[in-house]
Amino acid sequence: MTATVHDVAAYILRKEASMSAMKLQKLCYFAYGYHLAWEGRPLFREPFEAWANGPVVYDLYDQHRGRYNLQRDDIEGDAAALDKDERESIDVVLENFRAYSAHELSAMTHQAGPWLDARRRAGVDDLQRSNEELRDEEIEDFFGALVGRED
Repeated sequence: MTATVHDVAAYILRKEASMSAMKLQKLCYFAYGYHLAWEGRPLFREPFEAWANGPVVYDLYDQHRGRYNLQRDDIEGDAAALDKDERESIDVVLENFRAYSAHELSAMTHQAGPWLDARRRAGVDDLQRSNEELRDEEIEDFFGALVGRED
C-alpha cells in the first residue's frame, strides 16, 4: 500500500472538480470503509479520528484548513498512485454517494458504527472535540456487514 489520503482526495477532486472540505472528508471515509471491506486492505495509511462532525483524517484536514470549498488543485496528491482496485472502489462510492450533501454524509457517519464506537471510547458528548482514532477492524466489520460479506 503506497497510496495516501492525499492521493485519494486528489483522485476524487479530479473526478468531481470541486466540493466542500467536509464532503471530501466523508467521501474519503466511505471509500476507505468500502475498500477495506471489499479488498481486505486499507485504502491509505493515515487514520481517521472521531471528530464532532464525523470521521476526519487530520493530515488531509491540515492541508485544506481554513478553506470551505476545494478545487482540483487544492490538494497535493497523486491520483496516478492509486492502483486499479483502489480506483474502482472510489468510483463505486462516488457513483452511490456523490448526490448527497456534506451534511447528509456526515449524518450517515453518526449512525451506529466505527465513529460512534470511537466517540464512546473517548467518553465525549456530541459536540466535544476528540482525536480518538477509528479502528480498522471496526471499520472493516461495519462495512463488511453493509456489503453482506461473510468472514
